[in-house]
Amino acid sequence: MPDTSTAIAEIRLLNSGYSREARSLLYQAYRHEPTFAYIFEAERSGYEQRVRATVRELVKQHFFQKLPAIGLFVNDRLIGIALIAPPQRRLGITESWAWQLRMWLSTGVRGTRRYLDYHHAVLACLPSESVHVLPLLGIHPQFQGKHYGEQLLEAVHNWCAEDPHSAGVVLDTGNSRYLEFYKRQGYEEIGEVAIGPILEHVFFHPNPQPLHAATA
Repeated sequence: MPDTSTAIAEIRLLNSGYSREARSLLYQAYRHEPTFAYIFEAERSGYEQRVRATVRELVKQHFFQKLPAIGLFVNDRLIGIALIAPPQRRLGITESWAWQLRMWLSTGVRGTRRYLDYHHAVLACLPSESVHVLPLLGIHPQFQGKHYGEQLLEAVHNWCAEDPHSAGVVLDTGNSRYLEFYKRQGYEEIGEVAIGPILEHVFFHPNPQPLHAATA
């Protein structure tokens, strides 16, 4: 296995051709997350299938609507990904009846409703309509702790800053071990949402200022 601690990471804008790799990576990233464990009832049989189905449907709809996604590669392997919902097209996925029907059939009505409640609660915390939202974000567990998360977020921030309609980036987590990491990356907590017993933290990162603005 290559020494990933010194491997050079490459940033790419992804399309639907990466759907299978994206689904596999995000399933590994989210299967043990507290929020998903509550929403899809980790204590009940079939939990991993419900998580896998949810990730599949979210990624499928994301690429179907041609929404942006940024990938981080090491030795041509996708090891990190951020799905991005731009300000003008943020609600399209969960407002799709086709998406909801597929979710009902694969994860059940209760899991779908819980996910939608969670999604809308996070959106209610947004500081304005003029922000990008990261509905799914992850680094493969084998590559965590090697500063790839910082590289991925930096690429996301720089890409979103190119949009004149965006003031910054919003993400959320119910995993307490990520809180200090996001704060170190310049995120400010702007809201908390109770998802059952899980406290979901909503963070905002303002867009970097363009270089020409600083030197004007």
